[in-house]
Amino acid sequence: MRQVCALFNITRQAVYKHRKQAEAEQMEEHLILQMVHEIRRKMPMVGGRKLYWMLADDMEKIAGSMGRDRFFDFLRKHGLLVRRRKRYTVTTNSHHRFRVYTNLIKELTVDAPNRVFVSDITYVRLDEGFCYLALVTDMYSRKIVGFDVSESLSLDGPLRALKMALFGVTDASKLIHHSDRGIQYCSDDYTKLLQADHSQISMGECGNPYDNAIAERVNGILKTEFLLDGTFTDLLSAQRAIREAITTYNDLRPHLSLDYLTPSMKYAA
Repeated sequence: MRQVCALFNITRQAVYKHRKQAEAEQMEEHLILQMVHEIRRKMPMVGGRKLYWMLADDMEKIAGSMGRDRFFDFLRKHGLLVRRRKRYTVTTNSHHRFRVYTNLIKELTVDAPNRVFVSDITYVRLDEGFCYLALVTDMYSRKIVGFDVSESLSLDGPLRALKMALFGVTDASKLIHHSDRGIQYCSDDYTKLLQADHSQISMGECGNPYDNAIAERVNGILKTEFLLDGTFTDLLSAQRAIREAITTYNDLRPHLSLDYLTPSMKYAA
């Protein structure tokens, strides 16, 4: 040690101080890594910006101020940056005899929960075939307020999801329900359920996914961040995973568009 210090013209105290600092930094990285893994166990594909926001207070207690660039370098170093995947399938049949409705939410400003619900259907793979997830999302808060997982694209699943969503609405006459022009949403049973509560019905233009962008976005988050784009052994295991993903999405996942509130927090605000 004496020879090394003399060679580099440094003191022993400097060597010990550097070693102690390096050990402290290693421990800090280890603790932050544990926190990242803890969140990723519940939200496997949550992005770096949301991770940084969720962990900022805890990281400051452990390692002082860690800027976002340094945090992204940390994620990159440990191979924890996520790559988005895009996969599409068609679950909409808009060639049918039922009435279609005008788009009522184009350029509409939504300033409260239970004013606009957006609905959509997506598929989930099983070892043998598919099951189908019907979602109803509150546009203001991005909270999933109704859902159903079934083995077919029949009307039953979307109807159950709608009934779940309407259960929490005290005055449905102030509600607009928006969807694509799929046969499930245009069917007599579905529209009559909405009309019975005096809700307004709104639909996007045929073939324009941007007319139902929020519903599509929620589908994408569940698929990519919560790994619902994987393959499940059977319907029961898919239903279990979907329920857990929706609970985590609603109660734990912050949204940039909501100033980092969770959907449940925004819905209740």
